Amino acid sequence: MRALICHEPGRLTLVDRPAPGAPGPGQVRLAVSHVGICGTDYHIFEGRHPFLHYPRVMGHEISARIVETAAGSAFRAGDLVVVNPYLACGRCIACRRGKPNCCMAIEVLGVHVDGAFCDEIVVPETNVYPADGLTPEQAATVEFLAIGAHAVRRAGAGGDRRALVIGAGPIGLGTALFARIAGFDVTLADTSEERLSVACDRFGFESSLAAGDRAMAMAMDLTGGEGFDAVFDATGNAGSMNAALPFVAHGGVLVFVSVVKDEIAFPDPEFHKREMAIIGSRNALREDFVHVAASIVSGAVDTGRLVTHRTGLAAAAADLPRWTRHKQGLIKAVVAVSA
Repeated sequence: MRALICHEPGRLTLVDRPAPGAPGPGQVRLAVSHVGICGTDYHIFEGRHPFLHYPRVMGHEISARIVETAAGSAFRAGDLVVVNPYLACGRCIACRRGKPNCCMAIEVLGVHVDGAFCDEIVVPETNVYPADGLTPEQAATVEFLAIGAHAVRRAGAGGDRRALVIGAGPIGLGTALFARIAGFDVTLADTSEERLSVACDRFGFESSLAAGDRAMAMAMDLTGGEGFDAVFDATGNAGSMNAALPFVAHGGVLVFVSVVKDEIAFPDPEFHKREMAIIGSRNALREDFVHVAASIVSGAVDTGRLVTHRTGLAAAAADLPRWTRHKQGLIKAVVAVSA
């Protein structure tokens, strides 16, 4: 079996390794079809991931086909599936309360344990969802889009409310798309005018503001001086997260989609006078995956506009390092492991 292994920061090679064995009780063996390259993968390659031990097979945005199942499975060989890469314990307080996405002992494929930059993997059947109506490439985009869909669901219903999404990278775009689907009037913000231009041109967002000294004044102009009912920060930048609170309307909500190692601080008077909520959003749940898949099938989300770069497993050994350095024009790259 082929596997693309990051041995240490900056060293990525394709090697042969033993294939996984037969699935155990409650497991399925999968032939990996396509894998999206995430910002996490670039960070792992660069050595900037705080919780990772090398060597590691990366890859957690996965579409695959069933190869083998245990007795009593709901799946058949050949079925196309989406993989939920968050392996939960099923016993902790979060799992007992229906929140396996923030399990106390969570393991993420491609981060805490080996992922899907390889030919085959074995995972729990509970982490596999049907990809009916999706192409294999579309199925590989469901996981990263589910991050944004989950964040929007955490913020509550849209209706006539205004949303500001800070950060127009892949996660920010996914958040903005699902905020729009939820009924929010969406404004995008980013430090890069190129990313904002691409987002507006490709995805039809009509309102944007460039981050900088005039961002607050522009935001107040856009909202009649009231601010945004929901602000989503998807930058992964502590400075941006610390500066996000003043954009929130009184009675609004600030959702941190990204996670950083740094401390986040805010002025308590500004927080209290708004009677606002600050919410963390982590990973996604099954219902988010289902919502994303249905939105792709219905045409509400066009993944063809999201996937800008494509490669194969062998070529990814050179392409991923190159895309780590040069991201101009890059939204989402996908590795085709098998046709």
